[in-house]
Amino acid sequence: MTANRCVLENHSPQASDIPGVHGIRRKKINQKMLLHGNISIPLRSPLRLRTPYPRNVTVSAHPPIKSEYTVSDESLQSRGFTLRRTIEDLNLDHLNTVFVAVGFPRRDTDKIRLALEHTDTLLWYEYEKTKRPVAFARATGDGVFNAIIWDVVVDPSFQGIGLGKAVMERILEELLRKGICNVALYSEPRVLGFYRPLGFVADPDGIRGMVYSRKQKKKK
Repeated sequence: MTANRCVLENHSPQASDIPGVHGIRRKKINQKMLLHGNISIPLRSPLRLRTPYPRNVTVSAHPPIKSEYTVSDESLQSRGFTLRRTIEDLNLDHLNTVFVAVGFPRRDTDKIRLALEHTDTLLWYEYEKTKRPVAFARATGDGVFNAIIWDVVVDPSFQGIGLGKAVMERILEELLRKGICNVALYSEPRVLGFYRPLGFVADPDGIRGMVYSRKQKKKK
């Protein structure tokens, strides 16, 4: 049996690399969250894998294409936050500092650059007073059906003012306007409430995500 769905997914092979929001430290991979849309996927055969990775999948009913934001561009601009959509002028050392501040391991900047060059959609906010990135999110995918949201981070000094929701609303809007209907992300249970208002829900019809595990393979 199939149903029409549009799924927004985010996959991660290592717990230490799972994207966070509002700087919550990642100790393990958590719940996978998805959006509904217009592709056919099987609903009655949930897949389960005994691994330390998350087993709960989330899907939203109707992915919204927003024309209005929780915090407007004008409001953010008036407070000194400028939206950027390319890696031009993005200081990777400064971005790495934000990653570390929210609990990610420090990454090799050359690898960050390579990852961003292979990223389809990204956006970040620059604080005009310091010319440094304070919020960031990116998405990778096939450019047609599927996209995965990664590295949703907000500098701890700038949390609680709407920047996390700002980057998520805008990156989702861009993906949906491109016609991409399958989008996903992993979420720690304690921040599920952040993603639900954006259109994400948990475990639709028992659908579960699976992540490759070397340990699981060795058990065979």
